[in-house]
Amino acid sequence: MSSFSDQGTLSWGAETPAYADEQSQALIRRCLAGEDTAYVALYNLYAGMIYRLCYSLLQNREDAEEVLQDSFEYAFRRLEQYDATKSALKTWLYQIAVSRCHNKRRRKWLPTFSLGQLMSQDVPDRDLPTPAETMQLTEKQQVVWTAIQNLSGKLRETAVLRYYEGLTYVEIGQILGVPTKTAESRMRLAHNALREALAEQIDHD
Repeated sequence: MSSFSDQGTLSWGAETPAYADEQSQALIRRCLAGEDTAYVALYNLYAGMIYRLCYSLLQNREDAEEVLQDSFEYAFRRLEQYDATKSALKTWLYQIAVSRCHNKRRRKWLPTFSLGQLMSQDVPDRDLPTPAETMQLTEKQQVVWTAIQNLSGKLRETAVLRYYEGLTYVEIGQILGVPTKTAESRMRLAHNALREALAEQIDHD
């Protein structure tokens, strides 16, 4: 575990931690030294991606904003406990946000990703719709969202983190607290279930 010295610096020892990011670590040091502007800078650096994750899981703007603020309040109170030898700061923040999404709305998982991912390769979509754009989804896209709602909670989590956030299975495992192989297995099950649901709908049409 990292330590915080009286001078407001993180003490890592002789080696730089595997997941240490220079920009984030500099901001963390400034935060722990009591610099308010550093907290603002750290928030601005990660708030966009955390909000996107929260909205993807909750599909409600107010809920996502509330969880976003709650996640950062929690993270800032425990910033000294972040350990760069175990995970990237982004992964740590994702883990906090996912946990709070669970508590906020367990039944409202509605991720947004492209249909092409289900019918071809498991590649993250970098052109995801904004919250406003999700109100104008096509009929086929709505079929996918409905199928995702029918997945078990564990499969929904994994699908969101993989499809929507484009995280690696190692990162997903860290966030969900499961082995990498388990994350891979859950993603295969989710992917296959969604493809089957989409294929059934196409057959009915």
